[in-house]
Amino acid sequence: MEKQNKQKRVADLGKDPVGPLLLRLALPTICAQVVNLLYNIVDRIYIGQIPVEGKLALTGMGVTFPVITLISAFAALIGMGGAPRASIAMGAGEHEKAERTLGTCTAALWGMAIALTVLFLLFQEPLLVLFGASSDTLPYAMQYLNIYVLGTIFVMTALGLNGFITAQGKSDVAMKTVLIGAVLNVVLDPVFIFVFGLGVRGAAIATVISQAVSALWVVRFLTGRKSTLRLKRAFFRLDKRLLLPAIALGASPFVMQSTESLLTVTFNVSLQKYGGDLAVGAMTILTSVAQMVQMPLMGLTQGAQPILSFNYGAKRPDRMKQTVRYNLLGACVFAFSVWALAMIAPHTLARLFAHDSALIDETAWALRIYFAVGFVSAFQNTFQQCFVALGEAKISLFLALERKIILLIPMILILPHFFEDKLFAVFFAEPVADLLAAATTTTLFLIRFRQILRSISVDKDKEITS
Repeated sequence: MEKQNKQKRVADLGKDPVGPLLLRLALPTICAQVVNLLYNIVDRIYIGQIPVEGKLALTGMGVTFPVITLISAFAALIGMGGAPRASIAMGAGEHEKAERTLGTCTAALWGMAIALTVLFLLFQEPLLVLFGASSDTLPYAMQYLNIYVLGTIFVMTALGLNGFITAQGKSDVAMKTVLIGAVLNVVLDPVFIFVFGLGVRGAAIATVISQAVSALWVVRFLTGRKSTLRLKRAFFRLDKRLLLPAIALGASPFVMQSTESLLTVTFNVSLQKYGGDLAVGAMTILTSVAQMVQMPLMGLTQGAQPILSFNYGAKRPDRMKQTVRYNLLGACVFAFSVWALAMIAPHTLARLFAHDSALIDETAWALRIYFAVGFVSAFQNTFQQCFVALGEAKISLFLALERKIILLIPMILILPHFFEDKLFAVFFAEPVADLLAAATTTTLFLIRFRQILRSISVDKDKEITS
């Protein structure tokens, strides 16, 4: 049975027409990412509607975002680094190596989860103050984070191991992972928040329960007979020969997500200085809208990743070019659509997360500035994740650092000195950095991808002549 499953995967990723194959793999991963949005977005929507204290509670929850992002980042370090390595190994016919990679990455994920739980429980209050919490919003942030952190191992298991399901070409199963958790979260949120009257605590409880169910689903599948890659006890150990290459490749998505925490801190501190809690609250909503763009784009690239990685391992440049082409086209259509919505109807988007008129107006104003060139995210996301799929760890890491560390964070701090409206300057830093980063990423990818394709052609010529 396992042999048949393996043969089916080779036929799928190596021979099926790329366009329909990408659609078949990407749609479930896109749906999975969209559904995954519901974890945080639904929490924020419900919390924003709490009578009287909703505005402060929403702002307080926004302050916890750096911690939540860090947990996701460590999951990406192992999961998004290990899954492409497993795909490349499978494309090269090294099935046992792929399963050993899975076992090593699982052991690393669970060890990190335990360490992070202890760390955040001990230092959460000073961290939240550092992240921009005021005396009014700190209690709400503490209420949420105290409970959320206890579910760290569930979050990291669900996020980190789900990529190994997608790596098998089973994106429909991967979609079910987040679908189960997100639907459960949507159902439980109003029960715990409003029916039981637990407010912010209720949102955290609902999220932890939902993530726990998702994690159990992932582990059960990867240990079952339907999985091509099996999580086996014999391979459940830290093998540095497999872990270090996975970490090297996962460094880029890790930096992308972990620097998002540093970025949020920088934004929150600057916005608190120039606009107070209202501006920080607006940023919480902007972050949610940004996720509405980034998560589906990530889902599209995750759907393309197994195809690109597999055919890179199988030395099929024709299919590699088709995969990149279709991936970029889909990303552009989506990114331009969301950008247009943000420009035309910013108040509509703001009302999804708040009922306070002042917060809605502030958010709508900031949205048009923040997303001024939001469509370029199609190029940034597509090409950066293509580097990950191709095993180009160093380039991908540089690009992750460039946009946020080299460009955006310094601009947030510097631009207010050159504008009379300092609050405008803080939000304006985003489109400037986005445009410059997308231009760099596109240029580097076009150069490096041509080099990779030429290298494959040379290798195939050598094989023919030998």
